Amino acid sequence: MNVLFEAINRFFDFIVPIADFLWEFPTNIEWYANIPVLGGFALAVILLLGTGIYLTFKTGFVQVMAFKKGIKILAEKKTSDTGISPLASFLLSSAMRVGPGNIMGVTGAISVGGPGALFWMWVSAFFGMSTAFIESTLAQIFKEKNGKEYVGGLPFYGQKILGNKRWVGVILSSLFIIYALFVIPSQAFHLFTSFGSIADTIAGKSFGRQSTVYYGIAIVLIITVLLTVIGGIKRVTAVTDVLVPIMAVIYTVIVLLIIIVNIDKVPYFFKEVFGGAFKPNAIFGGAFGVALAQGIKRGLMSNEAGQGTITMAAATAENNHPAEQGFVQALGVFLDTMIICSMTGFLIVMAHVWTGTAGVAWDSIQASKLTVYLSSVKYLVPGTSLDGIVTIIVSLCYGMFAFTTLLGLILFAEVSANLISRNKKFIMSIRLVGALFFVPFGALTVLAGLELKNLWYIGDFVNIVLVYVNVPIILIGSNIALKALKNYKKTDGSKFKSKSIGVHSEFWK
Repeated sequence: MNVLFEAINRFFDFIVPIADFLWEFPTNIEWYANIPVLGGFALAVILLLGTGIYLTFKTGFVQVMAFKKGIKILAEKKTSDTGISPLASFLLSSAMRVGPGNIMGVTGAISVGGPGALFWMWVSAFFGMSTAFIESTLAQIFKEKNGKEYVGGLPFYGQKILGNKRWVGVILSSLFIIYALFVIPSQAFHLFTSFGSIADTIAGKSFGRQSTVYYGIAIVLIITVLLTVIGGIKRVTAVTDVLVPIMAVIYTVIVLLIIIVNIDKVPYFFKEVFGGAFKPNAIFGGAFGVALAQGIKRGLMSNEAGQGTITMAAATAENNHPAEQGFVQALGVFLDTMIICSMTGFLIVMAHVWTGTAGVAWDSIQASKLTVYLSSVKYLVPGTSLDGIVTIIVSLCYGMFAFTTLLGLILFAEVSANLISRNKKFIMSIRLVGALFFVPFGALTVLAGLELKNLWYIGDFVNIVLVYVNVPIILIGSNIALKALKNYKKTDGSKFKSKSIGVHSEFWK
């Protein structure tokens, strides 16, 4: 089995340099890299941030308007036999956004760029809210009815905006399906890391990957995912409606309790974050551009604004007006970065393990994000009697982050696949391939003690391709979303008809 896995891993060797080049371009060109500040930014980051800034001004700072409107829409009790409620759509998209990256991504950004990186994450999230508004509004405008459900998202609005050519939609749909399915094994790996840590803590010993504990985790994971995804959108949203609030509340409460216990360190947090944003600590290179680049990059990758990956969730909702879902999804960016990521940031910065306060050598743990994170948590928890309990709770949240992301990946692959074919057997095959091939594949690599980095690079590669494809599409189609926003303001959100903005839509006739 190991020989087969290694052969598969080697087969995808060619993906690694391509993915790295696309993510780092043009910072991998010497003359560009030598440009002060700008040289630290890859084209993908410039594209995402620049789009966010541009759309913020074009929408008249819609993220400010979206905040109050979005909360009001989420608070409304709305039921539908066809779509799902705005709240359910919000939680479904959050299932994808709020993932392991909210812990590992933030930890990595601060480990490389210093506390100031968190400030720039907030900045990127603020502008990213406007991008999320535009792409989610477009997803709503061009959504289609599929029996008793709605389908839509990047492949659907991409096809309509780019001349309504079917081959465009098929390519976009195929790209997203490849991305979603190949990211599943890495999320399975995060789940094993989480529940393995819980088992080790409870038992007081370390279990090997060939132990019955790990095999038990694999069996429960595969069965749970299968039983959830075969029920389609309704069943997945029923699960995310419960899990997303629970994991967000538990994580927030545990972090708030740690902050309260360490209330004397809060002034240090704000001093380091705001001071480090413009004058980073020498330990992190002392370069302003490092904190800036790390914060913006990690922020945009965490909240996924502009990547098109949450537009499928936006399309599945029942709304009176397309702009409503734009407001709701802008709030999703706020929840992900301003709240969940900030919670992680509080722990890492307040513990400031890079100064040796946690009793570990910074050079020896800097490369391991999980070690940095757990060392920070243990340092801030008073005494040692609560270490085990806190480790279990934090690991459980980490596992739930990965599990809901995994469910979202399979579901959004299914929604995207509807553009290619709505044949029930085809759609079911997407669910089964995700649940019975890619999830077990991820589980088997863990049990075999392997980390197939080359294979995981496929997800990174397709993700960056989606960024380069989706951002130009939403910029081209932004005028349509802006007209919808103008219509919303004019009509105060009354029942929308696409012809009022000069667009033909299957649903908003």
